[in-house]
Amino acid sequence: MEIGLYFGSFNPIHHGHLIIAMFVQQSTPLKEVWFVVTPQNPLKPSASLLNEHHRYFMVQEAIQGEPSLKASNIEFHQPRPSYTVDTLAYLREQYPQHQFSVIMGSDAYQNFHRWKNPEVILKNHGIVIYKRPGFEINAPNNQITVLEKAPLLQISSTHIRELIKQGKSIRYLVPQRVMDEIIQNRYYH
Repeated sequence: MEIGLYFGSFNPIHHGHLIIAMFVQQSTPLKEVWFVVTPQNPLKPSASLLNEHHRYFMVQEAIQGEPSLKASNIEFHQPRPSYTVDTLAYLREQYPQHQFSVIMGSDAYQNFHRWKNPEVILKNHGIVIYKRPGFEINAPNNQITVLEKAPLLQISSTHIRELIKQGKSIRYLVPQRVMDEIIQNRYYH
């Protein structure tokens, strides 16, 4: 089975993430998209990260009832910080029957050369890139699929966390179950 891996902190997951995941799954041969919750991104500071188990639970809540979307905590069991190339090697070993592709925005692809062993990722896996305004891309090889018209929302997890700190509503930015979890547990206050 062809599976797309959507890596992220999902701090918290929001409708923008979900729309991209469904768009990619429906626009490519990918049968499933796995949200790989990253405990610690090596290229981002971890000070504002909610505990990874809470973020993973919120991803599970957000995708409940959608069979083509899965939550993955595979990186919780890897050395930290997690590197995509290492996670991919582990997944290939654990699931030899699947082919894995990495999903990313064209903004993230601008930093792909800074990732650990990007050439190994390109050699062994497909990359699905959804275009973001201001981040043009030319696919350098046939391992890369560029999706032109992704339905992008101008929502960010950073903005959501800021609204919560200010005591403002996040209704319509995140799924109801995620909002309930955040409010009930006073996350990001």
